Amino acid sequence: MGATAVISAILTLVAGIGIFLIACEMMSSNLESASSGKLKALFAKASGSKLLGVGIGALGTAAIQSSGEVTVMVIGFVNASIISLKQAATIIYGANIGTTITAQIVALGMFGGGGISTSIIFSAFAGVGAFTAMFAKKEMLKKLGGILTGFGMLFVGLEMMSGSMADFAALDAVKSFLAQINNPIILVLLGAVFTAIIQSSSVMTSIALAMVVTGLISLNQGIFLTMGSNIGSCVVAVIAGITSGKNAKRTALIHLFFNISGVVIFLLISYAIGLFTGNSVSFGSIFDKMFPGAPQTQLAMFHTIFNVCTVVIMLPLTTALVNIVCKFIPDEAVVADPNAPHLYYIDENMLKTPPVAVQQTKAEIVNMASIAIKNFNMSLDIICTQDFSKVDEFRKNEKELDFLNVSLIDFVVKLSDKQQLSQKDRVYLATTYRSIRDLERIGDYAENVVEYADTLKNVNMSFSLKALDEIKHLRVLINELYENTMVAYKYEDLTALELANSIEDKVDGICKMMEDNHIKRLAEGVCTPEVGAQYLSLSTNAERVADHLINVAKSIRKVAAFNRTR
Repeated sequence: MGATAVISAILTLVAGIGIFLIACEMMSSNLESASSGKLKALFAKASGSKLLGVGIGALGTAAIQSSGEVTVMVIGFVNASIISLKQAATIIYGANIGTTITAQIVALGMFGGGGISTSIIFSAFAGVGAFTAMFAKKEMLKKLGGILTGFGMLFVGLEMMSGSMADFAALDAVKSFLAQINNPIILVLLGAVFTAIIQSSSVMTSIALAMVVTGLISLNQGIFLTMGSNIGSCVVAVIAGITSGKNAKRTALIHLFFNISGVVIFLLISYAIGLFTGNSVSFGSIFDKMFPGAPQTQLAMFHTIFNVCTVVIMLPLTTALVNIVCKFIPDEAVVADPNAPHLYYIDENMLKTPPVAVQQTKAEIVNMASIAIKNFNMSLDIICTQDFSKVDEFRKNEKELDFLNVSLIDFVVKLSDKQQLSQKDRVYLATTYRSIRDLERIGDYAENVVEYADTLKNVNMSFSLKALDEIKHLRVLINELYENTMVAYKYEDLTALELANSIEDKVDGICKMMEDNHIKRLAEGVCTPEVGAQYLSLSTNAERVADHLINVAKSIRKVAAFNRTR
């Protein structure tokens, strides 16, 4: 083989890696988008059960074909205080099992004797998927087309990588050089470094499979390269953790420690086997006997068994692992101000998993609504009782609303640019800008009411008992409107929207009645012009609060209309 052929083989390898990476991204984004609701529900079930966490991690990774995406998602959840470190650890364990599915699929595609190989058959899915995505009318069919295209392209890239490996295998110099690299630690480090560079353990494992099948390296060498890929895969989590909070950094460290622990354990087992058998038995010889004549299956099955065994060993040690990383990254003596405004459900890392980020955005908006209505109720308490003892809490909530208004809109702008979003998610995100603004305005009106209370306090005046009864009735209606608005918003419930509309009409009616009754009391001398001015202003502000709430409820109409057209 001449220099031109060698260069051609190298370029073919690079091209194969590129196609494989694009295929992984295409499959991951479409699978993630298609399963966004189920994926969010799946992660929401993470509880104190370690086995449940492992199952969720495995299923989630199998669903979107990316342990990196799942790990980044978990880091985002931990950073937003949605799940604990222990829950995150078990989900990461499961993700390591779920990622072995890719190796099994690739191994399956390498079979083929005298007939058409499975790799060629699977590659044809790229064309089927492309035609489906191009001509399908329904969004779900387009996503299915994207999934099939990505799946087929995996094997197109695999064929190119395997072809380049076969070319290299024809070179005695290359085979001789690789044969000399038998030190397990060096092989593990090579696998880790290469995986860290390309940020995909699936590609590293697939290359190792191709090298073993073409005879370029031995099964034992492929096994240690694959073990190293587990360590290299942590680079995605480490990068995500560096830019996040303390618990997110700890989660990334858990992922790194877990994967290193598995590799160390199996290196020690390998050393012990060689020591007691005089190096006549190794992982390679064991799996060769278990799955004779199928080197691709031998390596893929080792990859699966390696990760499953690591989880079995480490699962009982989860609490100890969490304690260790907490010592490595301890809590600071001086903690951040607990009263500082912050986001509750979303995190910048979630932008890497857009469908889940959409669900968390809705949760953040619902939480913003609860803060807004809490402040409105607090403002009514203050003006009716002239008790200003909770005014500091009120001010804190108002700052929170202002912060959420800016931060949420900024997050939604970034999220809206993501390609993995479904059309329904895009329709929903388009409605969030006004909803966020509506909720922030509720906080502003509550602030106005507190100012009216302060005015009454300064002139040593208060509302009459009849006026207080009317405010109480108004308050009940607005809170009822809020409850139905939230039901409509969270569940896209049109029945709740209709009920919210009728309540909003009642609010308009009682505000009109309050104005009329105030005029009567003013004529009877029961109320003074100074008190009356604050009372009418309160009524007007309350009516506007109801208007903003109903705007939030009405925002579901576009999403509901989209659902009807599907």
